[in-house]
Amino acid sequence: MLTSLHCLVFLPLIALAAPLPQSGGEKPAFTFDKVEYFHRFTKDNLHEFTPKGQTDLKKWTSMFTINDYPNVKDGEALAKAANSVLDTYQANNAIVIRTASVPRTETKPAEHFIAVVFPRPEFMEAAFARFLIDKGVGVSMVYSYRIYGSNVGDAMNTWLKNNGEKIEKTLMAMPSVPKH
Repeated sequence: MLTSLHCLVFLPLIALAAPLPQSGGEKPAFTFDKVEYFHRFTKDNLHEFTPKGQTDLKKWTSMFTINDYPNVKDGEALAKAANSVLDTYQANNAIVIRTASVPRTETKPAEHFIAVVFPRPEFMEAAFARFLIDKGVGVSMVYSYRIYGSNVGDAMNTWLKNNGEKIEKTLMAMPSVPKH
């Protein structure tokens, strides 16, 4: 059983939706790692965003997903919810690259980070997840990056070597959860 100081795994839910129209006057919802992200899909507590030009949610390269956990109100509840996520994604063959936890303080519950890779026959996806309590409820912010093809392990390893640490630092340094 995870406690608030253990690591967590999260795989972003991938919407099976048709490409969305992208109007020229569309405003970005937020910027992450110097890239503007636009709202693409919401269902219940799941919110997906992709960069300009990546409107097809069946085939994207970069995605930012925000998941709300409205019943999670403290660090221990966040860890319990994440334990369920951990079990699910370990069962789905996630390769854990790195984990880290930020211990709770007197004023802030613990936060958790995990980087994983999901090898699939048609693509490989790296996911960087941060779990935290925001405005009194649990939230995960997940940056995902995909490389398409059947033999892309070397390409993903190179991408991770060049970008993994920067993505982790950028995600963990975000001062607040983007409005969604």
